Amino acid sequence: MTVEIHDGTGWQAVCDWSALTPGRGVAVLVGEEQVAVFRDRDGQVYAVANRDPFSGAYVLSRGIVGSRGGVPVVASPMYKQAFDLRTGACLDEPTAPDGSETALRVWTVRADPAASPAPVLTPGPPEPPGPSGPSARPGRDIDDWRPEDPVFWRETGAAVARRNLLFSVLCEHIGFSVWSLWSVLVLFLGPEYGIDAAGKFLLTALPTALGAVLRLPYTFAVAKFGGRNWTVFSALLLLVPTALAGAVLEPGVSYTTLLTVACVAGVGGGNFASSMANINAFYPQRLKGWALGVNAGGGNLGVPAVQLLGLLVLAVAGSAHPRLLPLVYLPLIVLVALGAALRMDNLTALRNDKRAVRDICREPHTWVMSLLYLGTFGSFIGFGFAFGQVLQVQFHDTFDTPAKAASLTFLGPLLGSLVRPVGGLLADRWGGARVTLWNYGAMAAGAAVVLAASRQGSLPLFLAGFVALFVFSGVGNGSTYKMIPAIFRARARAAVAAGADEAAAEREARRRSSALIGVAGAVGAFGGVLVNVAFRQSFAGAHNGDAAYLAFLATYALCLALTWAVYLRPSPNRLEGV
Repeated sequence: MTVEIHDGTGWQAVCDWSALTPGRGVAVLVGEEQVAVFRDRDGQVYAVANRDPFSGAYVLSRGIVGSRGGVPVVASPMYKQAFDLRTGACLDEPTAPDGSETALRVWTVRADPAASPAPVLTPGPPEPPGPSGPSARPGRDIDDWRPEDPVFWRETGAAVARRNLLFSVLCEHIGFSVWSLWSVLVLFLGPEYGIDAAGKFLLTALPTALGAVLRLPYTFAVAKFGGRNWTVFSALLLLVPTALAGAVLEPGVSYTTLLTVACVAGVGGGNFASSMANINAFYPQRLKGWALGVNAGGGNLGVPAVQLLGLLVLAVAGSAHPRLLPLVYLPLIVLVALGAALRMDNLTALRNDKRAVRDICREPHTWVMSLLYLGTFGSFIGFGFAFGQVLQVQFHDTFDTPAKAASLTFLGPLLGSLVRPVGGLLADRWGGARVTLWNYGAMAAGAAVVLAASRQGSLPLFLAGFVALFVFSGVGNGSTYKMIPAIFRARARAAVAAGADEAAAEREARRRSSALIGVAGAVGAFGGVLVNVAFRQSFAGAHNGDAAYLAFLATYALCLALTWAVYLRPSPNRLEGV
């Protein structure tokens, strides 16, 4: 008698009945995937994935078959967890230490009916999944996701991940555009709106603040509601601030109304966090840096995109029609949300680890890295929001119309977005801490140039200094994010050298890295608030930005010193490889 497994296309013979010892199992190949086949003492046959989700070893076929409360189970030979042979569920722990799903894939198996008058059948799904493809339920939920499995990744995983990355970038891109919408709209607010320079800086500070606040809950929302579901919802939520802006923007509107509507645009800032958390789960460890870099860079490009679109509206319709800009985004939001609904997926194995956030908040490196990222990303997003206003106020004679200011505002954010992956590549080659140190030196020099240009009234020097700040803030965004996993990998190596289990140390490193990326992203976004507040206070008090430029220079000098003291200073406790 021959034992057969359904591979999604038909029944495949895998072993002879005589090879199955009652109470034990054998490992077989279905396509290129290892499957453990068991026969209990009643003659029932079961087939589940051979990989133990707790150890990562392909050993379940060597487990012992038994029962627990009438449920047929196999006990793993590694850590002794029991798995239901009918459903694949782990009866001891629903999630692995790294937060991943522990349920095994179940295959439909039978004895060849041509050789047995009473074939033995294992209960299985009515439509068995193929060996290489994800098991999908209605609503585009993926139950089986194994990006670290080379065969699975090559045959199915890579294409699914790329598709999700594409629509994630599109939605995040629009989110950044909506988040930074008011950096352009304030240029339209002429004297008829009755708002001074300090008031305009507050209009750009509020959406930055709300976006920063939303980043942590948006990070958790992906695992709670599903990556596809949350992407669609968060994209459609962007309709609210854009529609409101299109409705209220006209002379005579109260300043309080404008502040409220501008603040609501902060929902676009949360999209970055959920998008990064979602894409992080789709890619294997070796490709996470590239995937997250593409995702972040594509999203950041939403800032110069909305500024270029604002310039187009100014050129075509003039400054008297600011509501045209948000109205242009309404159909774009609907399109990207529809694309996400039709083409993205939910990973059902994704789980939140709120304990990891609590643990990471007690970690000193969390606050060091959050400050370093505040200096880079806070500068990028803060300058992106404020640059057009700074030009109008600091050099009003040259930039006396919104169109003239808008003609340059996009340049810095565009360059900063494009060079972000460069920071990661440089960090790969030279080390994240070393690149971050050099980068903060360059940012301090850029701030000094801007300060000197402001005092001299030199527009060319001012523009050169600000472009340098945008470029180096982009490089720093990439290098600081590369430092985070390097810190915990160094800790893991030290723990293994001291006798810790290597697999457990690596899982803990990934767990803490993911949590710190979320916290640092939220704290870093608050840097944009501080930049706009610094400009507001500086222009309100002295009618120039010199005090703000001095504050930026001091901040970059502090971050440079902190990077050296914590990560590069010769010390017995220095973390190698950061």
